[in-house]
Amino acid sequence: MTGYTKEKRDLIGTRPFILVGATIIVKNERNEILFQHRSDTFEWGLPGGAMEPGESLVETAERELYEETGLKAKSFKFVDVLSGKDLYFKYPNGDEVYNVICVYIAENINGELAINDDESIELKYFPINELPSKLDERARIVLEKYFL
Repeated sequence: MTGYTKEKRDLIGTRPFILVGATIIVKNERNEILFQHRSDTFEWGLPGGAMEPGESLVETAERELYEETGLKAKSFKFVDVLSGKDLYFKYPNGDEVYNVICVYIAENINGELAINDDESIELKYFPINELPSKLDERARIVLEKYFL
């Protein structure tokens, strides 16, 4: 956790707050979807993260995609904004959030897969019909709504 989110956590502790961010769907040439094995929950999730002050949501998607995967996209296709009680999340350390997630599909990807932060253990593409067994609930919601 860095920047804005950390500042807010320092003020409110673990109490729930609304966290706005971007989730990015990355597909390879075989139409497989990229997942990150998260270091905090040990679940497989989609790349993405929280918006920083002054960023647009597309800028958030660009930054998070690079930080978490080492990849860059020439463009991002907007899919939807998801929110509500189903996107409540409690982190292992007790921090609680209600996510507002802008979902994007990354287009024209370039770069090499690389973990550039401490949020991932592994990055891996999975076919949509062979998703990892320990899937992050927020990722499951996104995939069920648009791909399953």
